[in-house]
Amino acid sequence: MTWAAPGEQGDFRAGDAMLSRSTDTEGARMYRYILASLSPYAVLGAACLLGGGWAWGALIWMTVYVAVMDKLPVRPLAAADWAGAQVLPLVLAGAHFALLALAIPALVQGALTGAQAVALGAAVALCFGQVSNSNAHELIHRADRWQHWLGAAIYVSLLFGHHTSAHMRVHHLWVATPRDPNSARLGQGFWAFLPRAWVGSFRAGLTAERALRKGRGATPYRAYLAGAGAMLAAAWLLAGGRGILALVLLAGYAQIQLLLADYIQHYGLERKALANGRYEPARAHHSWNAPHWYSSAMMLNAPRHSDHHQNPGRDFAALRLDPEMPQWPYAMPIMAVLATVPPLWRRVMDPRVHAVCGARE
Repeated sequence: MTWAAPGEQGDFRAGDAMLSRSTDTEGARMYRYILASLSPYAVLGAACLLGGGWAWGALIWMTVYVAVMDKLPVRPLAAADWAGAQVLPLVLAGAHFALLALAIPALVQGALTGAQAVALGAAVALCFGQVSNSNAHELIHRADRWQHWLGAAIYVSLLFGHHTSAHMRVHHLWVATPRDPNSARLGQGFWAFLPRAWVGSFRAGLTAERALRKGRGATPYRAYLAGAGAMLAAAWLLAGGRGILALVLLAGYAQIQLLLADYIQHYGLERKALANGRYEPARAHHSWNAPHWYSSAMMLNAPRHSDHHQNPGRDFAALRLDPEMPQWPYAMPIMAVLATVPPLWRRVMDPRVHAVCGARE
């Protein structure tokens, strides 16, 4: 059974069935992931260096272009153990820090009009919130300690280092329960969710880290805060006080994108409380998903969220998308835009939440 409204997933299922006899080559998989995830950094980097109309081109790339590509009749990539999945996140991490170093002086000291600066800043923040966030998320789940901290460094560069602890120590334990600040309740609008999730995840992550250490040793929060201070100092060295302002604005917008992802991925879905006081395990029907090929490849399969919660150590390329998993009617970036208008969001999503919950009873 599919949780989407009748007819919405028909094309996806039919297309998947028609193409199921063909096998994607490893080269094709590599091409799609590399093209979709790295191209935003290339386009935005060029916009930072060249300015002018490139600023508008960068914004169009991160919005209209992605939406158009998702509409193409391309089959979503099948789950596979791809060797490139080990390397691509490392390359993307380097691209993130390079773009950040280019964007701050370009926004403050570059030859941009006010409108062009806003366009470029929005495009860069969208890239950080959608691609860099997805990549950091991939890295903090890696077993290799240095890769985990590389992912944390990306979050620190966006002044959001505590998300590392909150995600690993809180969200994955308590997702879709009242104990998770980053799981949105049915009927809760995004703008009410935003401060609760930010403050709540900061506190919950710190509490979890302290409990883990039982009062012995410092928590990673010292590193998160020291790293944020170092980033602000680096922004000042790059472009003075206005560089600090640029970093804060970029990071703030990226953080909104990150929390939008949390909001839409679990909106209204709840794990049942058991008689022993615990909650049922996180299952496929506790996360929302999307089959759209381009935005999924760009965000390292972040829209395949159900499988991630069931298999948090699985590499992004190996994540599965099954028709019975609850699915949004539109691609993840479009759903994030809908969430910024709470009445519209509830009109689209509340009936689907009731359909999921009703099917379980």
